[in-house]
Amino acid sequence: MKIGIIGAGHIGSALAVRLVSLGHSVLIANSRGPETLGDVAQKTGATAATAREAAQHGEIIVVTIPLINIPDLDKNLFAGVPADVPVIDTSNYYPMLRDGHLRELETGPLTESEWVQQHLGRPVVKVFNNIYADHLEKKGTPVGTPGRIALPVASDDEAAKRKVMDLVEEMGFDAVDDGTLRESWRQQPGTPSYGADWPENKLREHLRSLGHERTEEQHKQYLANHAEAEKQMAAQGIKLK
Repeated sequence: MKIGIIGAGHIGSALAVRLVSLGHSVLIANSRGPETLGDVAQKTGATAATAREAAQHGEIIVVTIPLINIPDLDKNLFAGVPADVPVIDTSNYYPMLRDGHLRELETGPLTESEWVQQHLGRPVVKVFNNIYADHLEKKGTPVGTPGRIALPVASDDEAAKRKVMDLVEEMGFDAVDDGTLRESWRQQPGTPSYGADWPENKLREHLRSLGHERTEEQHKQYLANHAEAEKQMAAQGIKLK
């Protein structure tokens, strides 16, 4: 399959390594141009490209850049890309460490990926946001392996979600349907599914325990949990790309 990755940070690079190893044709891009991606191309086996080339190349497109940079993407990036090509969003909102405070996400009803979808102007599939890059690259296992890591997948486009879930399974993870983007808050930072590497039964249990529509109280708790996690990350000197 032809896959275009826009973003060459930790997650983008890990995806490229894994997808190339599975025989996919992968183009990878960043904001500075393909001439700056020599080391990434050598490490991952992917072909360095412009963002436009990566978008046009893909039967699946992955957007894996800092959430705050989403509005800066070329408004014509997906011009001419067929409507049935899924666009994966891996982003997370980190107000303290990287993104600053976005009122729409802190006081409004939008989930992170609904916000991304509005800015991109086409349906997105939320996945790969709740797993560490190193685990994404190295911890995929065959179907039926005890303790196989499960990943939640959410989208308003059922056909796109199914295509992406098939890719997740191929990469060595159990794909769990997390509903629509309105329900994707259940896989955002600050929730039990974030960074936990749950097997399928446990992931389903945690998603189910949260319900579907996010309440105001749940939103406040999620923001508080995430703020505490960011403080711990800052204390450890962790920097985000």
